[in-house]
Amino acid sequence: MNSGIRKYRFMDGLNHEFELLDLGERFEEKSALMTVPHRAQFYHIIWIEKGKGTHYVDFDPIELEDNMVIFIPYNSVNQFDKNGTYKGRAIIFTDDFFSKNEQDNRFLRSSILFSDLYPTGIVRVNPQFSDLQVFLNAIETEFLKEYDRAQFQILHNMLHIFLLQAERELRKQGHKELKPSINLDYVILFKDLLEQNYRKEKSVNKYAADLSISDKQLHKATKALFDKTPKQVIDERVLLEAKRLVVHTALSIKEIAYELGYDEPTNFIKYFRKHTGVTPSEFRASF
Repeated sequence: MNSGIRKYRFMDGLNHEFELLDLGERFEEKSALMTVPHRAQFYHIIWIEKGKGTHYVDFDPIELEDNMVIFIPYNSVNQFDKNGTYKGRAIIFTDDFFSKNEQDNRFLRSSILFSDLYPTGIVRVNPQFSDLQVFLNAIETEFLKEYDRAQFQILHNMLHIFLLQAERELRKQGHKELKPSINLDYVILFKDLLEQNYRKEKSVNKYAADLSISDKQLHKATKALFDKTPKQVIDERVLLEAKRLVVHTALSIKEIAYELGYDEPTNFIKYFRKHTGVTPSEFRASF
């Protein structure tokens, strides 16, 4: 079944699944597409040099400010403000570009900039003194050069350093980071499995079994990190997708119920109301 939320894939014909673009120009050219809720099948780094308006990542509003860098994960529902001002630059790239090996993959999945363990990553910069500005300029210089065999490696390494520098800046600005632990390892693995299976599998016991740990161990891990039970974590992911589909598509409530693994739409409606206080139709009407 088509979820109804537009999916934008990476542009064909480029040398790499990586692009650095002028944000203001792209917004003028593509505003009709960008201001509609959509799932981008790539990562965004949006550097707002001059900005005004409200940008949405899923249902989280971000008030645009000058000299703000926003890090938007792959597959989030992203919406630009049709009345907003977007002046600056943006980097977009895919998993395939960045993740040359398992180490790269782990870095991207666990980065405090993109991980769903944290709120949307936002770094505020002073462009006159920021190392991020230096690396962004270097990336742009390399990106605009004529393609050769070395370009991919250079851009990949520069992007990796840029992300490390951005993490450093975010920590300096008071970001609260989860400390490495066995519980964090379990939670990361749990959320990876959940992302793949939440539509059809909602059993805590099944997820624990797939991780080769007990229900008790999984419960201990999620409580220690979030003060939430595994069931609450599952419910939050299901409800996020439910809200996305209810608000951002024209699918019927019955179709959404089936999309999320409910055989009976009435069970989905009861579930949604139990956790939000309103029915799906009421939630849709409120937007």
